[in-house]
Amino acid sequence: MDVSFCPTKCRFWRIFLLWSVWLDYSGSVSACPPNCACSETEIGCRKPDDGNIFPLLEGQESGSSNGVNITDISRNITSIHIENWMGLHMLNAVDMELYTGLQKLTIKNSGLRSIQPRAFAKNPHLHEIDLSGNRLTTLSWQLFQTLSLFELRIERNNFNCSCDIRWIQLWQTKGEASLDGQQLYCMNKDALVIRLHEMDVTQCDLPEISVSHSNLAVREGENAVVTCNGSGSPLPDVDWIVTKLHSINTHQTNLNWTNVHSINLTLVNVSGGDNGFPLTCIAENVVGMTNASVLLTVYFPPKILSLVEPVTHHEHCIEFSVRGNPQPALNWLHNGQTLREVDFIRTEFFQQGDITEGCLLFNKPTHYYNGNYTLIATNSLGVAKETVHAHFLEQPFPEITDYFVSVADFGVSPTPPISVTHKPEEDTFGVSIAVGLAAFACVLLVVLFIVINKYGRRSKFGMKGPVAVISGEEDSASPLHHINHGITTPSSLDAGPDTVVIGMTRIPVIENPQYFRQGHNCHKPDTCFREIMLNTISLPGHPKPLNQGIYVQDVGVYFSKGRHVF
Repeated sequence: MDVSFCPTKCRFWRIFLLWSVWLDYSGSVSACPPNCACSETEIGCRKPDDGNIFPLLEGQESGSSNGVNITDISRNITSIHIENWMGLHMLNAVDMELYTGLQKLTIKNSGLRSIQPRAFAKNPHLHEIDLSGNRLTTLSWQLFQTLSLFELRIERNNFNCSCDIRWIQLWQTKGEASLDGQQLYCMNKDALVIRLHEMDVTQCDLPEISVSHSNLAVREGENAVVTCNGSGSPLPDVDWIVTKLHSINTHQTNLNWTNVHSINLTLVNVSGGDNGFPLTCIAENVVGMTNASVLLTVYFPPKILSLVEPVTHHEHCIEFSVRGNPQPALNWLHNGQTLREVDFIRTEFFQQGDITEGCLLFNKPTHYYNGNYTLIATNSLGVAKETVHAHFLEQPFPEITDYFVSVADFGVSPTPPISVTHKPEEDTFGVSIAVGLAAFACVLLVVLFIVINKYGRRSKFGMKGPVAVISGEEDSASPLHHINHGITTPSSLDAGPDTVVIGMTRIPVIENPQYFRQGHNCHKPDTCFREIMLNTISLPGHPKPLNQGIYVQDVGVYFSKGRHVF
C-alpha cells in the first residue's frame, strides 16, 4: 500500500464531508423564514411578529429552494419553536404535513385560538407539545389520538367550562401527558374562573360499548352478523374498523332508543384469510373514545401455500408452507409410498397463527433419495396435496439396475436397489447339470464314509479271534505287516489259527492284547496278559535260536540275505 497516497485521499474525503455539511446548513439557512433562526434540525422564531401565517420555509410552497429540495430539509427538522407571534390565530394541517420528523412543537405566548382537526396526522413522532399562554377556548382530544404524548402543556389559556374540555379534566385526573402538575382554569357560565378539576358538567361522560359476541367462529364461505351497541351522553358515534378485512362486509346503523347507537356488521362469504382478525368497534363523542373487539375465527380446509425443490442449508431441505384451521396434520409420500420418518429423514416446522412453515430435512442424502415427494395436509375439513421432484445425486451405475426401490419401504436405513437380470434359457440348463453333478458327488462321499466307518473298525492285526492272518490291508501299526511287503500267497490261506505266514513259512504267534483298541477284560483268557512259555524258534543258517522276542528288523535282515529255505 502506498502510504504517501493516504494523506491526499483522506484530505479529499474530509473536504467532501465538510462541503456536504455546509451545503445542508446553507440550504437550511437560505430557506429559513424571516425573523427566524434555523439550523439543520431546528427552526426558532422567538422575535415578536405580527404575521398571521405559520412560518414556512422559503420555497415550501413550490417544493424547491435554489436547487435544494425543501422536502428533504423539512423532513430533518425535529424542533419548531414559535414565541410572541400575536398574529398567528390558526394552525392548519397543511402547515405541519412536511415536518414528518418533528418531535417537539412549541407555540406559546402567541395569539393561537384554534387548531384544525387532524393537524398532527402527518407527525407520528411528535411527543412534546407546548401551547401555553395562547387564547385557546376549547381543544379536541382527537388532535392527539394518533400521538404518543409525553408532555402536553396548555397553561394560561382561556378555556370555557364545557363538555368539550371534559377530556382534559379526565386526563388531568389520570396524570396523562404531565397534565396533573399544571394549574389549569376555565370560565363557567357565570363568568367565573375556576379550577378545571372543579368543573361539573352534567350529561357529559365517556361512551359505553357492548358487542354481541366476544368470539365469532364461522366456516369459510359462510355469512355472519355481529352487533355493536354504543351508549352515553352525548350520544356517541359507533362504527366498525374493518379496513383490512378480506371478506365482503356491510354496515347497518340503527338508533334503537334515545341513548343507544347500534350498528350491525354483516360478513358475506367469509374468507379464510380473515382468520384471527380482530373486528373492532369504536364509540366516540367529545369526551373521548371507547372500543371493543370481536375475535373472528374462520375454519377452512388446508392449503399448501408453497412447496419448493430441495435447498442446502446445514442439511438438505424441502421447504413448505401450509395454511389451515384446524391445524392440519402433515404426511409425506416418496414415489407414491408412505415415507417413514427417522433420524436422517425428518420434518421440522413451527406454527405462526394458522400458517405452518418448515422443512423436510435430509442428512447426507444419496441417489436412493431421488424421486417425487408428495406433501399431504389433512384436517377435519379437507385434504391438500402437492408434489415436488427432488434430485440429490446421480445414480452411479444406472445400466445395471432395472428398477428403483423407494426408501419409503424401509424404516431404518435405505437399502440398495434390487436388480432383476434376465438370463437366457441355456444358462438354466447348464446350472441344472452343475447342480446334478454336485449332488452325485455328495451322495458318493456319504456312501464312502458309511463303508469306511462300517468295515474299518477291526483289531490292529485284522484278527477275528485270538490269532489271525496278517494281510496287506491291515493297519500299518502291526509290527509284522511289512514282512512280506503286503503280499499274500495262496499258502497263507491254509495257515492255522495260531500261526502267521511270513513269506512261505508259518510261524506260531500269540496275539498281543495291547494292540487292541478296546478295553480288556481279564476274565476272558484270550485277552488277558499271562505268562506264555514259547518253544525256541530256529531259522536255518541263523547262528542263534530266537528266544521269546522276534523283531521285524531281525527277520527282515535274515530274508534280505537269502537265507530262507523254501
